[in-house]
Amino acid sequence: MNAENTVFDEISGDKSTWSWVRAEIHARAYVASFGFRGSDQQKNVGEISGGERNRVHSRRCFEAQATWLLLDEPTNDLDVDTLRALEDGLLSFPGCVVVISHDRWFLDRIATHVLAFETTRSFAGSRGTSRTTRPTAISASAPTPTSLIACVTSR
Repeated sequence: MNAENTVFDEISGDKSTWSWVRAEIHARAYVASFGFRGSDQQKNVGEISGGERNRVHSRRCFEAQATWLLLDEPTNDLDVDTLRALEDGLLSFPGCVVVISHDRWFLDRIATHVLAFETTRSFAGSRGTSRTTRPTAISASAPTPTSLIACVTSR
């Protein structure tokens, strides 16, 4: 990132419209979807907070034309608007996303497959498995998973 660029310039690049969540939107609306509204779009990248800088970086994930993403605790320190933009971006991502997270609510919203690791064993399941129904091989008294890995596959 160039510290001298404005947030708008850094996120929008030279594009006037973007394809985002299955629709064409104006560049200003695209930048706003990352939580930068109004005068925030004109701030220099060198002047924004670390959390705001992470939002600018997240744009690169969706622009990179990657076939898969690996995200480690992507919801840490995100505000609600940024979390919603992340969810929308992941749900419209055409490839595979592997997410390592303890945020079960987030995983229930985005995951198509879940692999949970517990203290002494692991299990695989699908959406909702991490929170409600576990395979019968794991007893109801089993400890809460210490680590969850979710995969969002192409829709």
